Parts: sequence; C-alpha cells; structure tokens
Amino acid sequence: MKQRKLGAGGPSVSAIGLGCMSFAGAFGETDEATSLRCLDAAHDGGITFYDTANVYGMGRSENVLGAWLASRKPDVTIATKGGIVRDPNRRANNEANHLRRELEGSLKRLGVDHVGLYYIHRRDQTVPLEDVIGTLSDFVAEGKIGGYGLSEVAPQTVRLAHAIHPCTAVQSEYSLWTRLPELGMIQTCADLGVAFVPFSPLARGVFGQGYPDTTSMAPGDFRLPIPRFSDRNYPRNKAIIDRFKSYAADRGQAVAELAMAWVLNRGDHLIPIPGTRTAAHLAEWINADAVALPPEDMAEIERLLPVGFAHGDRYSDTQMQSVERYC
Repeated sequence: MKQRKLGAGGPSVSAIGLGCMSFAGAFGETDEATSLRCLDAAHDGGITFYDTANVYGMGRSENVLGAWLASRKPDVTIATKGGIVRDPNRRANNEANHLRRELEGSLKRLGVDHVGLYYIHRRDQTVPLEDVIGTLSDFVAEGKIGGYGLSEVAPQTVRLAHAIHPCTAVQSEYSLWTRLPELGMIQTCADLGVAFVPFSPLARGVFGQGYPDTTSMAPGDFRLPIPRFSDRNYPRNKAIIDRFKSYAADRGQAVAELAMAWVLNRGDHLIPIPGTRTAAHLAEWINADAVALPPEDMAEIERLLPVGFAHGDRYSDTQMQSVERYC
C-alpha cells in the first residue's frame, strides 16, 4: 500500500488506516476471533495505521487490539483517544489528571508503553487550550506518545493549538455525504502540515454494496439516533446514493472502493480510517489507494452526489453536544 506522512514531523503510515470502533460492537455484535482475523487481513494488505479509543466498548476495542499486538508483534502505528466522559452534565474532560489516567489505562489495555498518536477525543471548553496542549506536550516529552491530535474541533482551534505545540493530526467525519471539513479544516491542515484523518469515510456502511438495514440493528447501534438514518430521511438518501452505486457498478468497482478513492483524491495529507468488523468487508476497499480518479471522474461523482445532498444531520443533538461547530 502507498504511504502518507502522519503530519509534517510524524512517521510514514499506510494511506488507508483501520478504525477499530467496530470491534467493540458499536455497529453490531462481534467476537474477538473475528476481529483478530480482520486485523490480520488489514496488516497483510499493507495497513500500518490503527485507530482506537478508550470509550469504544469501554476499553473493549483497545483490549482486542492489545491482544493482536501481543500475539503478532506487528510494526505499526497506533492512535488512541481520551477525553469523552459518560456524564450527562459533562460530555468531555480535558483536565491533566484525567487525561493522564486515561492515557495510562489505554497503554495498559494495549500492552504498550508508547503510542504514535494520542487525540483529545472531544474538546472540553472548561479547560484553557494552553493547559490542554501543555498536558499533551508533557506526554510527548515523557515518551508516552509520539504526537498529539484533535478530534471534531474547529479550524481556529487547530491553529491556536498548533502555535502552542505542533499538532500531528486532526480527526473529523468526512465522506461523500459529510463534507463540512471542506469549509476550512482540510485547508487549515494542509497549511500547517497537519494530517487530516477522515473517520466514517464510508458513511457508517452506507457506501457498501448494500445498505445497512435499520430494522435489524440492535437497540444500542450507534446509527439509530442519527437523523440521516431516520424513517423519513434514510429512503431519500438511499435514492440519491443509488446513482453513485450504479456508477460504480458500470465501472466494475466495489462501491466502497470508489467512495474511498474519492476521499484519498481530496489531498495527499488525508489518511482515512474506515472501520469494519470483518475481513470480507475490508477486502472491498483495501486497494482503493491504487484507484486513479482523473478530474473528469471526480466531476462526475460530484454531479451524482453534489455537496450537501444528504437529508438529515450527521449526528443527533445529543451526539453533537461536544462537537465544535464552525461555518
């Protein structure tokens, strides 16, 4: 697989990473053996960048990844996150002592003494940014993390943080149906030499060969509260996306592969992290870095799925509470 830089001063990693949230059951139940097979297939396919978080299954995803690291001992870059709290009165905690406890817990579950990248999963507005970045720079100086990242923040936060201590990466949702980062975030990251890491580049499974069936989802499925999956909006979205799926079929390509190739073609500093529970689904997009999309193909995709086509918001009001808004 092709390589991309994880920030100006970071390591080279695979152009496509693997998001490990699915291993914790957020999109349907799975088991450790299936997850380990998926991780093996990802590594065999050239993926060297793996993204997890302490809140994915309350440590379950990190434990699975830790078991894989211990048994396979691969040469990979691990990213994890801390800062989200399950408190209705406080959605994020960026205090130094909290972040240190969370990082130590993540390292223990992963079975390592260092991760290549550690994100603030959500920005806590009650803690001055200077203090937050100071804490993260301490982790760098102590050798616990290679660099820090920010998740679901506004471009101005990235610029302010980067001026305090260079930021390695910014993570936000970005795909053919979620394009807000084009209004400043992708450009800001390019200007500063910061990697932009799109999560959910396949729209939480929508850009697959079929569509996720909301009627068969488990009650706790992460997608059920999202307005785009509502009984009113989801049929409208599928009717539009069907055009793109037909286009992929006419090209002889898997839908996921073409959707991923579009993301990769938006800039060399983008490192998308699609998530999956199975090696079979991973096979649909793992070769997307080899897909060339000339300007006329990008223009045709834009015609089929124009910016802003999606019906409904990408998060529910509750899910959106700790996300920094801009534009």
